Amino acid sequence: MPVSANDVALAERLAEAAGAAIRPRFRGSFGLEAKEDLSPVTLADREAEEAMRRLIIAERPMDGIIGEEFGTRDGSSGRQWVLDPIDGTRAFIAGRPIFGTLIALIEDGWPLLGIIDQPIIGERWLGVTGRPTLFNGKPAQARACRDLKHAILATTSPALFDDAQLHAFEHLDAAVTSTVLGGDCYNYGCVASGWMDVVVEAGLKLHDFAALVPVVEGAGGRMCDWQGDPLHAGSNGEVIAAGDPARIEDILEALACRGH
Repeated sequence: MPVSANDVALAERLAEAAGAAIRPRFRGSFGLEAKEDLSPVTLADREAEEAMRRLIIAERPMDGIIGEEFGTRDGSSGRQWVLDPIDGTRAFIAGRPIFGTLIALIEDGWPLLGIIDQPIIGERWLGVTGRPTLFNGKPAQARACRDLKHAILATTSPALFDDAQLHAFEHLDAAVTSTVLGGDCYNYGCVASGWMDVVVEAGLKLHDFAALVPVVEGAGGRMCDWQGDPLHAGSNGEVIAAGDPARIEDILEALACRGH
């Protein structure tokens, strides 16, 4: 089923609802706790997801929901809204406005629509399959990168790689001019807008990457896993985003040294 104007409008309203919950907590009282896996969670994470879930249940009761904080709600439409209320909670609790709210609409496991919303500085990327990505309402364009050695590479943290993945990433890191650490979903918006060239990560869950695919690809970039395959609900969490699709093979070649 194609993405409708109503789908886009609802996604934008979800972003507004999440932002309204997050902004009062930023650099304020956010009630930090640790999850079972020791990752941080705040009241802002929970309140933002609750606000989005209420809106979806009220307006799309047949759609499913997959949320980072409150799990899965089954639906019957074949579509699911995938929510990460604050992607980059560590940045949020540190007062750094480079986290984002991620909202995706997937059908049969494939991302159709994605939003990266930064509610503090007011930046929003909207991607829909088959349409140009919009950054604050205007077309976004990833940039060409004629040689990998000139690329700006980003990853959230090398500590999130296992030993083999880290070895592969270090090989890629040695092949580029500059590497930026930190940034979570914000890095992918920067790729879509032509400010960065490559993001490589591992250990991501569906709510971490589903929204990113339409954003990057609608700006002329490409996303895939570390084998070069398209990303979907069954992907293993190894993710590549390249602003210039011509560099994907170079990236894959560098990462292929894993375990060697």
